[in-house]
Amino acid sequence: MVIPKLHYISQGSSPEEHLENIQKACSYGAELVQLNLKSLPKDPAGISEKKYLKIAEAARETTLHFQTRLIINGDYKIAKTLKADGVYLGPTDSCPTEARTHLYTWQSIGGTANTLQECETLLDKEIDYIFLGPFRETAKEANIPPVLGLEGYKAITDVLKTPIPIIGVGGITTEDVTALLDIGIAGVAVSTEITRDFNKIRLFNQLLNASSTAEQRHTFE
Repeated sequence: MVIPKLHYISQGSSPEEHLENIQKACSYGAELVQLNLKSLPKDPAGISEKKYLKIAEAARETTLHFQTRLIINGDYKIAKTLKADGVYLGPTDSCPTEARTHLYTWQSIGGTANTLQECETLLDKEIDYIFLGPFRETAKEANIPPVLGLEGYKAITDVLKTPIPIIGVGGITTEDVTALLDIGIAGVAVSTEITRDFNKIRLFNQLLNASSTAEQRHTFE
């Protein structure tokens, strides 16, 4: 299973804005988008399963049109119903091992980690990729895990020898990509930087496909 190197995580202040931004990301060449309604302003009632499914259906229609992969954040049942490309499960979501028993074999499962131990735990649960972060501070909220930065990432990638792709997440910009690839990060998940300017997708794709060796970087230029 090949996991794309760039993940666009949807952003917006309403479901409609999320869908609009997913359409823009697809039209600007994103290979994979993640529908993440958790970033919506908190509604005490939350989004009902029925409403989430309706929004996800609209996102699926868009991604199928553009042949872009769609990942559903937090709900493997919706991912299965829609035959989305996979599900991303945060720390408070279902266990990946449980989700795996319900999903199609070709659907991917992503998980999130902040420490080496959390990465190792996820690997035991047979996930397909790990979001490692946050790379830098992105929100002044409670319960945000410690920021890792380049040194924190390096400390983990030096020890964690795995073929499973480690995807950097949390305030990553185009300026960070080369250094992240150099220490063994396989790709990046980006939200704000791309939502501000969808043209950045092309630049991210160019940087992520470029090898970090000088010889190949020369041919890339």
